[in-house]
Amino acid sequence: MLKNQLEINNENENKSLDVFIIGITGKVGGLLAEKLLVKGDTVRGLVRRDEQQVALAKRGINTIVGELTSMSIDVLATAIGSADVVVFSAGSNGGNVETTTAVDDEGVTKAIEATLRAGVQRFTLVSVFPESWRERNLGDEVEFYFAAKKKADITLSRSKLDWLILRPSLLVDDPGIGTVSLGPAELHGQIPRADVAETLAELLHESRISRQILELNTGTTPIRDAVNSNVRRL
Repeated sequence: MLKNQLEINNENENKSLDVFIIGITGKVGGLLAEKLLVKGDTVRGLVRRDEQQVALAKRGINTIVGELTSMSIDVLATAIGSADVVVFSAGSNGGNVETTTAVDDEGVTKAIEATLRAGVQRFTLVSVFPESWRERNLGDEVEFYFAAKKKADITLSRSKLDWLILRPSLLVDDPGIGTVSLGPAELHGQIPRADVAETLAELLHESRISRQILELNTGTTPIRDAVNSNVRRL
């Protein structure tokens, strides 16, 4: 007997995941880890300092200490291990050109190669709206940051991975409201990081959303409904 939509949704929601987060000490990455732990998932990640590793271990999160920009692909692949999905939420936030290149461009490429080498199929990248703040004079370094992000999007979209690219609008630290606007093309506004993390957690548990670019803004649709509406149905 064919399963109905509700049964499929429940299976996706209830299956626990092993998630490896690159950028787990960042604001979005940290919030995502919290939300995944609540769902009963195994959460692991990459940190830069020993004290970060200790703090996360107290919350049940295993990490490896290392610098993404200098570690080898093999070391990163070993850290990723048998994860179900890798999430890349690290970013330079428009810093100097050298750091942006190392993290937002070459760092994504390295993570993709390490994920493939580890034998993991799913990879989710937190990116940015390409047209965000176009009305402003952002300066050369921030313009370079947007270009690096776009280049990373292209690299991932041309990989053999089961990829997902999420482009949130301007991130703010306001409390999450639990409703969003999510789709292939959205207006650029602003959105609480908590809502981005909750949307990511729901997307990771919806394996039918695959090889898609989704943009995310504040909206009126409950997050789970917004995610479900982006499932490609035959």
